[in-house]
Amino acid sequence: MDTILTSEKLDRSYTIGKTTLDVLKGVSLEVNEGETLSIMGESGSGKSTLLHVLGGLDNPKGGRVHFKGQDVYKMSMPRRARFRAENVGYVFQAFHLLPELDIVENVALPAMAQRTAKGDAKARAEDLLAEVGLGERIGHRPQELSGGEQQRVAIARALMNDPDIIFCDEPTGNLDSKTGEKVLDYLFQLVEARRHTLVLVTHSQEVASRCSRELFLKDGVLV
Repeated sequence: MDTILTSEKLDRSYTIGKTTLDVLKGVSLEVNEGETLSIMGESGSGKSTLLHVLGGLDNPKGGRVHFKGQDVYKMSMPRRARFRAENVGYVFQAFHLLPELDIVENVALPAMAQRTAKGDAKARAEDLLAEVGLGERIGHRPQELSGGEQQRVAIARALMNDPDIIFCDEPTGNLDSKTGEKVLDYLFQLVEARRHTLVLVTHSQEVASRCSRELFLKDGVLV
């Protein structure tokens, strides 16, 4: 398989008052095109920070991230924003849906930001919602849905622009085990059918084992 994403000796730290907290310490990895990769670790191990740096959301203190040969952090800010919009989908633990929009509008947002015609964006959003089992909830707003349903909306939104790679940050962290399993079923079915690359961080061995490859992050170091 071709390599789609690499990191080289990533460092990331945060300064709080007079204290510096080293979160990532020389993290290097390769992600292959079309694979599903889990990164496990306990709370505070640096998993979310690593995901944000890999996805172009948070500048590293040191090291590099390359996507298809391009150095993500040498891109200008507008170019990096385009990179994220065109190539990356995100699913967060907290859903991050806009309550003032209905679920079709929430899913269509990434396409609208790319100036896709409104009718085309709406049609694709409705198709994606049907694929995650929410075709009958079109017209509802997020607060009218359960947590599991909201996360399925977030998955549909992540797929809206047909990204090369999808990053998931504890996608079942706010859900009970039965609901979480159903959400993961939809996620993996869609990712595998479309041959997307998936990078998922979790503290759950059960969730991690659904991926084709597992890594473990401890105290900011891949072990």
